[in-house]
Amino acid sequence: MASPRTIARLEAQIQRRVAHCLQFELADPRASFITVTGVELSKDLAHAKVFYSVLGEASERSKVDHLLERASGFVQRKLGGVLRTRTVPRLRWVYDESVAEAARMDQLIREARERDRRIRGEAQGDPPAE
Repeated sequence: MASPRTIARLEAQIQRRVAHCLQFELADPRASFITVTGVELSKDLAHAKVFYSVLGEASERSKVDHLLERASGFVQRKLGGVLRTRTVPRLRWVYDESVAEAARMDQLIREARERDRRIRGEAQGDPPAE
């Protein structure tokens, strides 16, 4: 079992290397729209969950899911050249919903603030700003 400090260092190293590999070394143009948001490494260093987000619709996400599953071996080999561990962790791709949820919440807040401005303007007798 590795110490929490070692695990945190390896997670950061894996995140940097996977992001670099997806952006610069993969021959698929869809890979450039993928953002690696985090990595969670198991205590025995055998498995790594790679959290990612992608811009676009659900169909784009589906294509990226397929791309990442096909590219896992390639990315894992590239990762093996950088890590100084006995084994290379097996990668598992997990879509990170937090980025999409943050954008949705931001939009809701903007709409609520605009609605408040219109209500305050109408209450003071001013015509609503459009």
